[in-house]
Amino acid sequence: MLGLAQRVPLEHMLNDVGDAAFTIANNVYLMLLTVATAGIPSTLSKMVSERHALNKPAEARRVYHAALIFAAAAGVVMTLLLYFGAPFYATHVAKVPESAAAIQMLAPALLLFPAIAMMRGYFQGRNNMAAGGISQIIEQIARVVTAIGLAYVLLRMGYDDTWIAAGASFGGVLGSIGAFGVMMYFTVKLRRQDRKLELPSADRSIPLAGIYKDIFTLSIPIVLSSLAVPAVNFIDGSIVKPLLNGQIGPEQATAALAVLGNRAQSIAGIPPILAIALSTSLIPIISAAFARKDQEHLKSQVTLALRVSILTGMPVVTALCVAAYSINGLLFSSLDGSGIIGFLTFGTIFQITMMTTNSILLGIGKARLSMVHVMIGVAVKLAGSFLLAPLFGIYGIIGSTALCFLVITILNLRSIRGIVSFSILGKRWMGFVMTVAIAGGIGYGLNQAGIQLVEFMPARVAFLLTCLVVGMAVVVVYLVLLVMFGVLRQSELGSYPRPLQKVFRPLMRLQPSRLRDRG
Repeated sequence: MLGLAQRVPLEHMLNDVGDAAFTIANNVYLMLLTVATAGIPSTLSKMVSERHALNKPAEARRVYHAALIFAAAAGVVMTLLLYFGAPFYATHVAKVPESAAAIQMLAPALLLFPAIAMMRGYFQGRNNMAAGGISQIIEQIARVVTAIGLAYVLLRMGYDDTWIAAGASFGGVLGSIGAFGVMMYFTVKLRRQDRKLELPSADRSIPLAGIYKDIFTLSIPIVLSSLAVPAVNFIDGSIVKPLLNGQIGPEQATAALAVLGNRAQSIAGIPPILAIALSTSLIPIISAAFARKDQEHLKSQVTLALRVSILTGMPVVTALCVAAYSINGLLFSSLDGSGIIGFLTFGTIFQITMMTTNSILLGIGKARLSMVHVMIGVAVKLAGSFLLAPLFGIYGIIGSTALCFLVITILNLRSIRGIVSFSILGKRWMGFVMTVAIAGGIGYGLNQAGIQLVEFMPARVAFLLTCLVVGMAVVVVYLVLLVMFGVLRQSELGSYPRPLQKVFRPLMRLQPSRLRDRG
């Protein structure tokens, strides 16, 4: 959400070239950040918690020190790679040479982020989630405030968009410094506690080679599984302009990339938030059921995770799609690209199912399968972009993104079904499709009526009112129809997370008795 708060003011300050430059820099940065930090912190957390459970704190400290050594080396290598490789990538790959400065400004952040990630993983292994959580909050606030502040100052000083985008990118560096400061504070605090408990220092007799082997064996599949969304965004930043230059010209291609990166990707990031949070809260239960070989409980929890992610994600996707024009007019500087926003947001339902099924595979110890499926999906994304872009332009590239997520979801579901049988909605799919179609149709009609208000009041006020009305109408109609069509049954409500129970319990009175009593 803070990312959206950053993108909106930047979009107003930058022109198409600046938006494209910032998009490319941000996508490169997130791609490398995922490689540097995803997977290893989770693995480190697991290794540290296991050793503390076995009363081997000296071994846990040695593992942590080994991870910090790797983080320092990875930070230096990735910073140099990003800084010195930026001009070549920006000019010859992405075809937006103005983005080189923005990429280089982000490079120093990678000096600290690998170490920050290891520290977060260690604290998680020591059952301290506050340290990582507070550091993330401080990091994001520092990044957003710095990015917007620097961009505004550079704009007022008369700098061109190349340097305004670079200034905005530098926010990532200040964010990393803020996060590192928080983690150092908690490190000092934890060290004092360990001294009071007289915990031993790191056992240096344990060879680093064995520790690294254990870390990378466990973490590499998780890293590659986590790359799906950053890799897709990185591919788009790299290929949109080269693929569209000959079709619509350099200026229009840059404008399409600017809309895709600074507008559409920001809005499309909203639907997965609640759905993934609710579904992944069930993953530890899935992992425990798998470890106990309790197939019945495993089946019910896998079904519930998939059902919750789809049912909670779809109304947000629907509302944002049908109100894309009004959202664009409310938040951004023009109405250009409303179709791009709507089309990309629609595809996020497959992103939600992909991320949920990836989490389930990780929970049942099949991270390697998830990794292979993500690699296949990314290959489909690349091939699809090159095949569809000549036919459908930017919409072909966006369509290949949805296809990528769909392919990964199908492969994941097939693998999960080989381990445990499940049914997401069974015979209720027709009721679900009708619910989405009716809610979407009503929302679209209200949006078309609402945008006529620009004739009678300021445009942004009209768009704000339209967004509020469409959002509320879609969600209310969606929830009511889910109950009336029997997609949700009263008999199964007790298995849902409490927030959903509170929403649906009063609505169950609307359900026909023949459906209410059915198991």
